[in-house]
Amino acid sequence: MTNTIQDLFAHNRAWAAEMIKQRPGFFTNLTQQQTPKYMWIGCSDSRVPANQITGLEPGEVFVHRNIANIVVHTDLNALSTIQYAVDVLHVQDVIVCGHYGCGGVLAALNNTRVGLADNWIRHIQDVRDKHHSMLMQLDASKRSDALVELNAIEQVINVCHSNVMQDAWQSGHAIAVHGWVYGVHDGLLKDLLISVSKNQHLTDIYQSAVRKVFSQRQV
Repeated sequence: MTNTIQDLFAHNRAWAAEMIKQRPGFFTNLTQQQTPKYMWIGCSDSRVPANQITGLEPGEVFVHRNIANIVVHTDLNALSTIQYAVDVLHVQDVIVCGHYGCGGVLAALNNTRVGLADNWIRHIQDVRDKHHSMLMQLDASKRSDALVELNAIEQVINVCHSNVMQDAWQSGHAIAVHGWVYGVHDGLLKDLLISVSKNQHLTDIYQSAVRKVFSQRQV
């Protein structure tokens, strides 16, 4: 169904009225404070809404999204959002979530030009090139999903290496970083089995997660 801009306002009024009817005081409570336990770093893809797929209410997850859920150390937007989540909101878990069928990953895998975003997608191509030999050992039909998972794993490591997380762990802040993938085809989240709560054994955890990406796809 095609919606107009005015339809969106109508949908909003209907939603707000229904929330007030079902949960009196809901919006008043939201104005009091923002205390989410989780931070979500996800893709901008419109099919991957953090709150809905995790069953969380407004105010329960702090969200940062960009093309292909990338975190790089030159992106002050992402790093500032992470810093606010960790130091101000005191979230307990940071989730980096990719999704199968990601357009950015597909463009990186196939060297597809999309315009200005090519510069951003270059970060995924770096991940592709890093794991090129292993990716080429997979059937061509499996490489896209594998790169989606590898990209999420690499971004988890980038978050862990940020000065925000390093300082948080050094100060004793109990916070963990996780790598997940969402299946647009079935609506389910997949744990990539990379969860980091301190600097120790980071390399071992990373290498184990990468090995699983390939071992589960080998014939």
